[in-house]
Amino acid sequence: MNEWKEIQLRDISSDISYGYTASAASENVGPKFLRITDITSGRINWETVPYCKISDKDLQKYQLGVGDIVIARTGATTGYNAIIKKEANAVFASYLIRFQIDKKIADPFFVGHILQSNSFQDYVDAIAGGSAQPGANAQQLADFVFSLPPLPEQKSIAETLSSLDDKIDLLHRQNKTLEQLAETLFRQWFVEEAVESWEKRSLSSIADFLNGLACQKFPPQNETDKLPVLKIKDLGSGITESSDWASTDIKPEYIIKNGDVIFAWSASLMVKIWSGDNCILNQHLFKVTSNKYPKWFYYLWCTHHLAEFISISASHATTMGHIKRGDLDEATVLVPSDVELKKMTDSMDPLFDKMLINNKQIRTLTQLRDTLLPKLMSGEVRVEMN
Repeated sequence: MNEWKEIQLRDISSDISYGYTASAASENVGPKFLRITDITSGRINWETVPYCKISDKDLQKYQLGVGDIVIARTGATTGYNAIIKKEANAVFASYLIRFQIDKKIADPFFVGHILQSNSFQDYVDAIAGGSAQPGANAQQLADFVFSLPPLPEQKSIAETLSSLDDKIDLLHRQNKTLEQLAETLFRQWFVEEAVESWEKRSLSSIADFLNGLACQKFPPQNETDKLPVLKIKDLGSGITESSDWASTDIKPEYIIKNGDVIFAWSASLMVKIWSGDNCILNQHLFKVTSNKYPKWFYYLWCTHHLAEFISISASHATTMGHIKRGDLDEATVLVPSDVELKKMTDSMDPLFDKMLINNKQIRTLTQLRDTLLPKLMSGEVRVEMN
């Protein structure tokens, strides 16, 4: 450990720069335009990243390269970050800060894992808090202090953690493929080949939409009878060290379990199948269940109407768009016969079962990585160098 050195992030950065101010292009041409909202849990969802128009001069200035690290500098996601793992024709938006690592001193992927640690997020929370709109500037982020081992050991640590990340990414890609297949079958059945005689009902009639609690009214009474609170931001990032906690002295239906369908009806509208540990349903979220219809049926009907709901939410002249229960009443659902629904379920259930299995594996690998991360980064656990 004597050869490990305490350094600041700035000491190993060859360039620190703010992103490009632009708007997304309507056509799918030009470079991708990476934004804060495209980064969750250290991963970039490139499928959500829009395109933008940019001059050749600015493209050269803001072009992202392999090993570049981008960090969110404002809002509730301040400190969220990701490393560019492969060549991408992309630039980064103004609410992101790019750190380019001097590869003669440090391995970018080692640094990327350091910035995924609780110690970095704790540091960001400390400097970004204290205002209605959290934020951190480049100088503050560059002040972050951590221990840097010799370069060969950095590379070995990064390879160990990256192998777990690669397995996690593979499972995420498998789930994306499975979900796309499920959506394709749904569209074929209910849009392209819909049967005229099928019953038309409202979305609100095929499932129960349980609104969450104002969890601040249920603070933990002890360290045992409590669970983390699921908020909108947690649907993307998962429960973290900074998540709020509430008492379990509530009605059991407000406890969310792995596999439950969650619908965020305010701010960032989305529909997710929860894949984390047990937690408590916060306000602005629906827990969607049904005693009559299978999960795939009401989940895919919710996602089918999501674009429409987002449009309704955006039309509201408020600071935080939302939908109302009346919007669920007006969303039309086609209900096939019991026999037809059973045949569809026989095709859909294996896809959803596989996604749930993959989610369990993702959780296991993520927990292993998160357990190893601080131990490797502190030198408590050493790796064999190549």
